[in-house]
Amino acid sequence: MGLCHVDQQNKAGYTAIMLTALAASQTESDMDTIKQLLKKGNVNAKANQAGQTALMLAVSHGRLEMVRALLASAADVNLQDDDGSTALMCACEHGHAEIVRLLLANPECDVAQSDNDGSTALSIALEAGQNDIAIMLYARLNFAKAISLVSCFL
Repeated sequence: MGLCHVDQQNKAGYTAIMLTALAASQTESDMDTIKQLLKKGNVNAKANQAGQTALMLAVSHGRLEMVRALLASAADVNLQDDDGSTALMCACEHGHAEIVRLLLANPECDVAQSDNDGSTALSIALEAGQNDIAIMLYARLNFAKAISLVSCFL
């Protein structure tokens, strides 16, 4: 009857939004279609197999425009997959500095969050040799500490 179940998972556990996050949009029309899909589905759904979200998939594949669209559609930047990894951790591991910058621009982004092994985005960036990303994370961590310190004196 013309109904589309955008949150239905395929056999691998992915929804239409998750699969779309893997694709590169070529035109403005592509992005308009993607935005319509994001409005109709759950952008924070987790895949059955590893618990990844569309945001994590877009980040891992370096899809900057998709990351932007997902964040604009209220994707939760702090959700964790089955290993405890976040989108920020994925970006650090893969060396996507521009995506790290975009994620850090979200005030909700928790830089200090750790995965199941106790690793943080900063330790992952350092281990991966992503020094430019590590500097961004370190600055964000210290800025957050400075803000909380100042608020104690107000």
